[in-house]
Amino acid sequence: MKISRLLFLSLFIFAACSTDDNEANEETGGESNSFDRKAMLANWADNIIIPAFDNFENSTQDLQDKTANFTSNPSEDNLIELRASFEKAYIDFQTVSMFEIGKAEELNYRNFLNTYPTDVISIEPKITGGTYNLALPSAYKEQGFPALDYLLNGVAENDAAIVEVYAKDEYKNYLSDVSKRINDLTKEVNSSWQRTYRDNFVNNTSSSSTGSVDKFTNDYVLYFEKFLRSGKIGFPAGVFTGEPSPKNVEALYSEDLSRKLYIQSLKSVQDFFNGKSFNGVQTGVSYKQYLDYLDSMKGGEQLSGLINNQFDEILDHATDLDANLKVQVQTDNTVMLQAFDELQKEIILLKVDMMQALSISVDYVDSDGD
Repeated sequence: MKISRLLFLSLFIFAACSTDDNEANEETGGESNSFDRKAMLANWADNIIIPAFDNFENSTQDLQDKTANFTSNPSEDNLIELRASFEKAYIDFQTVSMFEIGKAEELNYRNFLNTYPTDVISIEPKITGGTYNLALPSAYKEQGFPALDYLLNGVAENDAAIVEVYAKDEYKNYLSDVSKRINDLTKEVNSSWQRTYRDNFVNNTSSSSTGSVDKFTNDYVLYFEKFLRSGKIGFPAGVFTGEPSPKNVEALYSEDLSRKLYIQSLKSVQDFFNGKSFNGVQTGVSYKQYLDYLDSMKGGEQLSGLINNQFDEILDHATDLDANLKVQVQTDNTVMLQAFDELQKEIILLKVDMMQALSISVDYVDSDGD
């Protein structure tokens, strides 16, 4: 009698579990494991990530070349050419910054290339003393694009005075070393993708925390939350402190670059969500197609559509910002706060709704106080 009851109870539990599993599959479109994750990873690697790094390496090589030209012959014309190369490379960096995985993660690539605001108080004595080690993590704020921004725009009041500064060898040396390090690190990351990492990334189709999809999705959402939302908008606007902080704007010393960087970053993140190739010619498998495959809905609407609509709202709002986000913070910070609110709406859609729909657990903790 006891055995029969135990058997009945076991069958009941099994049936209940099976029913729960079936209901979960129905809620997510069913058979999520049959989605071709490898095809998605291949599209990411071959059509988006590797072409983006190829393009960026060309930009960083040009930046190093223009730096060499300027330091060998400091002039206002060569300074203008170098600035143009710097701005292009900085904009192109926004297309690869989210890909902090593999060799980039190993090298702390993003921290070395774009930790801002740069630490002028530390930079100046190291320039004049001629002793520094840019490979140290403690030197994040003394190099990369933020340091170049200062070196090309902030070391003196006008172009003639900046050129005069570069009559000194110590300034030439530091500028050259910062530019070269950006290019060297980029070559190392790009080379890794070109050699073995591409195949390792694409073949790691496991639906676990160590699988490429789960790991990269966490990196993707983290980038949007911490580096795009908080870094570009939240910290300058004073969202987490209650006090606006213009000095925390990206490209602080450039007059009209910060909004361009913000918009390029937004477009790159949205294009990646939709699987749009770097050259813009084709669209492959990415998050949008994955969510549609699962028939993921929210409030009776298609989740992928809600996410894209919110991206569009954010981009529309970005056009209302001043070309110089420092000026925007100083003159009307409410517009920056509104931009943050729009970004926060997208965080909920990506970090909560999308990741739940894809059955991916969040593996990071955001410490910005939100």
